[in-house]
Amino acid sequence: MRPATEDLAATKGPIAPSPWRRRASAAENAIGLVTESIAAILIVVETIILFCGTISRYVFESPLTWSDEVAGIMFLWLSVFGAIIALRRGGHMRLTILVNAGGGSFSRWLEPYAGFVIVLFLALMILPAIEHMRDEMVVRTSVLGLSFGWRTSAMVVGMILLLVLTIFRLFERPIDRHFLGPFAVVASVAVLLGCGRPIFEGLGYYNLVIFLVGLLFANVILGVPIAFAFGIATVSYLGLTTHIPLSVVVGRMESGMEHIVLLSVPLFIALGLLLEMTGMARTIIDFLASLLGHVRCGLSYVLLGAIFLVSGISGSKAADMAAVAPALFPEMKQRGYRPDELVAQLSMSCAMSEVIPPSLVLITLGSVTDVSMAALFTGGILPALLLCLALAGMARVRSRIDAAQVERASLAEIWKKFLIALPGIGLPFIIRFAVVEGVATATEVATIGIAYIIACSLLIYRDCDWRRLFPLLVETAALTGAILFIMGTATALGWALTQSGFSRNLILMMSDLPGGATIFLLASIIVFIVFGSLLEGIPALVLFAPLLFPIARMVGVHEVHYAMVIILAMGIGLFAPPLGIGYYTACAIGETNPDRAMGAVWPYLGVLIVALIVVATFPWLSICFL
Repeated sequence: MRPATEDLAATKGPIAPSPWRRRASAAENAIGLVTESIAAILIVVETIILFCGTISRYVFESPLTWSDEVAGIMFLWLSVFGAIIALRRGGHMRLTILVNAGGGSFSRWLEPYAGFVIVLFLALMILPAIEHMRDEMVVRTSVLGLSFGWRTSAMVVGMILLLVLTIFRLFERPIDRHFLGPFAVVASVAVLLGCGRPIFEGLGYYNLVIFLVGLLFANVILGVPIAFAFGIATVSYLGLTTHIPLSVVVGRMESGMEHIVLLSVPLFIALGLLLEMTGMARTIIDFLASLLGHVRCGLSYVLLGAIFLVSGISGSKAADMAAVAPALFPEMKQRGYRPDELVAQLSMSCAMSEVIPPSLVLITLGSVTDVSMAALFTGGILPALLLCLALAGMARVRSRIDAAQVERASLAEIWKKFLIALPGIGLPFIIRFAVVEGVATATEVATIGIAYIIACSLLIYRDCDWRRLFPLLVETAALTGAILFIMGTATALGWALTQSGFSRNLILMMSDLPGGATIFLLASIIVFIVFGSLLEGIPALVLFAPLLFPIARMVGVHEVHYAMVIILAMGIGLFAPPLGIGYYTACAIGETNPDRAMGAVWPYLGVLIVALIVVATFPWLSICFL
């Protein structure tokens, strides 16, 4: 029974928003429209500039020496505006298990809590960002002589807009106990930490436990977006335990967001989304279904094959699943596949695909560890194939579907669908070949791939709804911003760990472990499965990979082999229930209750773990083609 006050409120109808809330909402919408429009324009212009630079380099043998400078400046602005768009859309990576499980007043308490933590972090960073911009204005680029202020001002503008937007969104809520309680908690903790500075200065390494473990993971568990949890932990640690100016944090964030390798991130995201928008992904699925649909468990093989071919290009597991599942699941359900089994196969196939080039996980790892991108692209093929075969075997074992009643497609029909799908099938192989053979960089290949898809759509398929292009560009910007903002704050956090001496002590400690490389690999697998669940994969790699790769080299583990092991472990953690956010995304796309699907996941998860152990045991699976 509802309280009488609720019945009274229901009879009065919805309460009209106050003039302040209406103005705040209007201002938020204006910020959203401006940032989305600018971000879309930046993506288009940056793609054109990089494509022209690629053509000029390889066709006319006259490289545009200024193109990388202009693209780099635009890229940082795109990342910042993308972070703003992601904040508006709730697109920043976060652990939502506690938020969703709390229910009622607890969930209503956690949302404003996350908002107040974000406000605190941004408020602390605006003045250091301005100071950093002033320091950088005197530095100029080598070709065009542009002031670095054009680039660093993006951080100032971004911090201010993020702060304003967060405040607007906070005050759209009613000012009640669910608003004032989180505010009191955040304010009290901030005051207590500030007053405790004299104590912290004498605690030494215990500060790492307080700030970079306790404060960080408390905020992650309470649903604060991971990028901002990294940021507030770093600022608190450096501001309260050292005399390092916070402008250094802004500089570290900027360097983490503008790495030249990361220029390919928005391009590959757009490339993957274009595959789905133009219908090329669907043609691949249709061809695979005509080839394998008549055999027992055939559509499960189609699902795995489609993920193997198209996954990793968009940078978003949700985008990969959304491109494949709607095209396959209706037919699979008609043939008797259980919804929980479909979700299990979908989620575990995406976990397998993290090492399939041109996965953005590989690009991210290459940018933070300086491992050769061509080597990473080469090393991922066999491990991914092994995991794909393991999943296919488990699907066969668990299949109860009789495909005898399904009519086998004729050779002419298969050939026809192959020709239709050929432009889409060939694209991933062209991308991988070009990067692995050193024909072009990942960024250059991405621009060529975008031009290729657009040309195929205009000249061959001719049925693309180009009205979806602007939303596609905005989605690209949002995902780029979410990824790159994490890269920035994680880079700053990693730098703080290095300055504390933790990295050096970790290397010494790990070097003394018994068992050498075997124990180190086992410990790494456990770490990345756990933190892949908690930190959504990419943040875990950005934070821990720079610390652990020097140890891997020291104990004799090949860097490419180690990369494959930790990426696969991270992927398993990302899609493993009950914490892996990827699993819940798969359930949402498959329209299946997570509790119901969980039982079907465990057998597939088990074979993935066994296959991962095989990859870790036999390094040649990762390095035999290098």
